[in-house]
Amino acid sequence: MAPPLLKLEGIRLTFGGTPLLDGASLMVGPGERLALVGRNGSGKSTLLKIAAGMVEPQDGEVFRQPTATVRYLPQAPDWQGFSTVRAYVEGGLGPADDINRVALVIDRLGLTGEEDPATLSGGEARRAALARVLAPEPDLLLLDEPTNHLDLATIEWLEDELQRSSSALVTISHDRRFLEKVSRATVWLDRGMTRRLDKGFAHFEDWRDTVLEEEEREQHKLGRQIAREEHWLRYGVTARRKRNVRRLGELHSLRERHRTHVRAEGLATMTASDAAESGKLVIEAKGLQKAYGELPVVKDFSIRIQRGDRIGFVGPNGAGKTTLISLLTGALEPYAGSLRLGANLDIAMLDQKRALDPQETLAHFLTDGRGDSVVVNGQERHVVSYMKDFLFKPEQARTPIRELSGGEKARLVLARLLSRPANLLVLDEPTNDLDMETLDLLQELVEGFPGTVLLVSHDRDFLDRTVTSTIAPAGDGRWIEYAGGYSDMMAQRKGEELERRKARGASETPKAKPAAAEAPKAGPKKLSYKQKFALETLPRKIEQLGEEIDGLEAKLSDPALYARDASAFQRFTRELGEKRGARDRFEEEWLELEMLREDIEGA
Repeated sequence: MAPPLLKLEGIRLTFGGTPLLDGASLMVGPGERLALVGRNGSGKSTLLKIAAGMVEPQDGEVFRQPTATVRYLPQAPDWQGFSTVRAYVEGGLGPADDINRVALVIDRLGLTGEEDPATLSGGEARRAALARVLAPEPDLLLLDEPTNHLDLATIEWLEDELQRSSSALVTISHDRRFLEKVSRATVWLDRGMTRRLDKGFAHFEDWRDTVLEEEEREQHKLGRQIAREEHWLRYGVTARRKRNVRRLGELHSLRERHRTHVRAEGLATMTASDAAESGKLVIEAKGLQKAYGELPVVKDFSIRIQRGDRIGFVGPNGAGKTTLISLLTGALEPYAGSLRLGANLDIAMLDQKRALDPQETLAHFLTDGRGDSVVVNGQERHVVSYMKDFLFKPEQARTPIRELSGGEKARLVLARLLSRPANLLVLDEPTNDLDMETLDLLQELVEGFPGTVLLVSHDRDFLDRTVTSTIAPAGDGRWIEYAGGYSDMMAQRKGEELERRKARGASETPKAKPAAAEAPKAGPKKLSYKQKFALETLPRKIEQLGEEIDGLEAKLSDPALYARDASAFQRFTRELGEKRGARDRFEEEWLELEMLREDIEGA
């Protein structure tokens, strides 16, 4: 058995007198793929930093194989000292690493390398940070929330890249679909301790629930045992009671075990404040149009949104999802088209930027500085009581927001949003930084919300569980609505693509058919080796071109690209036309060969 690349044993670390890690362990062998999961604030990021050598534990054993290369992806990269993304990525290479991979990985992540790190958007910053750790092809990758701020196309590319990679992997993520695809084992960090399941994340939640149920049974049995021993002490024979010091000592031990047991953290309580019911028609848009310069973002978009609809918006970063929602809610004026909002609309909006004053306290933020009370559903509640619903401790009421973790900040913003009466919820990336238990509650809230929901998200699992229809870009500013969630949308798109291919095949003239199809009436008995090879390899080429086209479309969807770099805009436009043409040719060739194969098999 090969020695481990990394071994953490009995790790202990205390912050502010409270144990964060209390005997945690982590072992990673060559090629292993681990998902590190746990509640927000449980210490996952700290444990990963210890693994990377960035934090020293107060106690415990840390072993890293001396010859192994390790790369760590932080949630907040440090750009200081780097004038371009290329310089930043090259700064992560070791002496033996191939510098040619830098350009390859940067390109695949949709960057040029010449960007100024100080001006990057959230998605661009995450892609640059990923390029820095992926380019060296290390023995061990430690990834902290790699999918945050990434669009769906980039997340799916990252999944494929990690599945093909030979690097061992430890990743923290709240994206269920991502973890299911990349993990082969799961480490659960809970109350300072770790438990390991030698199966991927898809099996984790059932296993976790079983562990917690068994723990509750054990605590119940322990409580009953203590009650029996106390009964014996009270009513047993006095002479024996005095002599049985050992049994009395055991009772004290049982009480101590019961008293010091740390229960699993409870769940947040999420309830949206009720508002008066809106009209049946919530939003009606006809022929909406919006462009930035010569780039169309929304083109001839029409929709009727009824009360109770839950609509998801997906697409690459910069495609115009937030712009489209702003048009639909009346926050932005269209260049053309008409918008009608229904009666009695009360809108509550969660902005993905979530601008917070780091000096403001939690209580001041939740009450808008108006005393110590929050009005929820028409009832006045003390702010500390309301905070408990979202798993904040009473002593955190006067804590500055800067002291909160990313997940705690996300819960805080949701707490304020949900205290406002609303019958139209507009949620722009609400799942960022939320742990899975809180995501489950948010899912239940969205599913059971009596009003209407507009939801922007890159979380495929969350979309599948919550929305009734999905709106996605179709290129050139066009947007299409599909029934169902993300998976339903993808299935419908594949069906549409298949129908287009069949239609092109049916409309072909005999002249367009390959020479093999013009053979004598008896026809060939089998495909040639070259035709077989083309039939097997063309789908992959078509798929690869589709990915490259998506990448170019994502670049061209940046409204500031033309002003920033006109030559790059023209180059991307030219490449996009060439790749679309190549894909069309390959699709036609594949369809002709597939029809020929069917003819031969039918004969």
